Amino acid sequence: MSAIDQIRAAAAAQGAAPLRPGSQLSNAAPGFGDTLKSMLGDVQQLQDQSSDAIGSFLRGEPVEIHEVMAAVEEAGIALDFLIELRNRLTEAYRTVVGMQT
Repeated sequence: MSAIDQIRAAAAAQGAAPLRPGSQLSNAAPGFGDTLKSMLGDVQQLQDQSSDAIGSFLRGEPVEIHEVMAAVEEAGIALDFLIELRNRLTEAYRTVVGMQT
């Protein structure tokens, strides 16, 4: 499951079971931190698959070049998405801190 699919699944899970006043957070869907950790793991897995595909191609194993290129591109897109998410979170944090002063 890609990082984007995990975000969609987490959002759907939270939308399907909204918190009610007085409800316990432990009964809720996985939190943002859990989703972020999962996304980091997925990006790392895509990077590893990309490295494995490149290594297989360089060793002369029967790997199609388009599969290698697709794996590299997918890992790059996932990393770009994660970097953009970090940038947006940092910007949001700075905005909140600026509002408090």
